[in-house]
Amino acid sequence: MGALRDPANRVSPKAIRMWLLESLVAFVFFLGGSLLVSRWVDGSDWSWVPRWLAEDAWLLPAGVVAVTLPFLVAEPFVRYFVHRWELSGDVVYARSGFLTREWVFVPVSRIQTVDKGQGWFERMLGLATLDIRTASHAGSSTIKGLDYRVAAELAERLARRAEELRDDAT
Repeated sequence: MGALRDPANRVSPKAIRMWLLESLVAFVFFLGGSLLVSRWVDGSDWSWVPRWLAEDAWLLPAGVVAVTLPFLVAEPFVRYFVHRWELSGDVVYARSGFLTREWVFVPVSRIQTVDKGQGWFERMLGLATLDIRTASHAGSSTIKGLDYRVAAELAERLARRAEELRDDAT
């Protein structure tokens, strides 16, 4: 058996900006937390705090920046190149993942609900997330970073086609 081909459609290029904003928020929390901890342990005499950390507490936020910043900057671009989707015949094919990859095939005949949603950054950028639910969790799929109009049209097409297939089965 050969390798799986890529699904035909990429998510919106605006998804990169959304994922960069999410990464920036995560970075601010990581950096803020490390700054609080470094101020708390700076010069402390607690036996459980390593001496090097108590004497040079600035190393903690510096380490957080050195480790997380490259990861948080690269992640949105990698996600963009990996996240793809396709409606092919009567199957939704989606691929996603950053550290681990997931390929999901959802038969349209098994779709129970199709929901689209928007978080803050998605709404700000005109994006949406499409949740395709089946009775089986393993068959469900989420496609993030779609242009809002694309998500709305795809949700409508999937719901209409799923209804047609259910009517044909009775």
